[in-house]
Amino acid sequence: MINFFSKYRFIFYILNFFLVLLYLFPGSLLGFFLYDDLQLQPQITRNFLISSNHFYAFLSLSIIGYLTFLDSGRLKILYIYLVFLSIILEVLHIFIPVRSFELTDLFGNLLGVLITIIINFFFRKYEKFKK
Repeated sequence: MINFFSKYRFIFYILNFFLVLLYLFPGSLLGFFLYDDLQLQPQITRNFLISSNHFYAFLSLSIIGYLTFLDSGRLKILYIYLVFLSIILEVLHIFIPVRSFELTDLFGNLLGVLITIIINFFFRKYEKFKK
């Protein structure tokens, strides 16, 4: 699996492009395709303290990014990029019509990236402990 993503990096870049497109589109493209309504946002699971949709989106992108750049030594750059991307995309919702900035969305974005960073930290510790 790791070799697949590192060999085909374009998958990460395409997913990244679609995530940015979905975030910056005024309205809900997924709602349009699923419900024929630009105002209706599909909900994967109920929100608790954070936005679950945002959490799942950034967790997925972070895991795929981790698998893509694991062997290249660019994980720190990837994590910095993902943290800034999650903040910038949510702040841009202030300026996009029909969208709004919400702290629960921002925390969902950041938690999705943070969980991947924590998992990477424990994998690295385990590898050092194993040696």
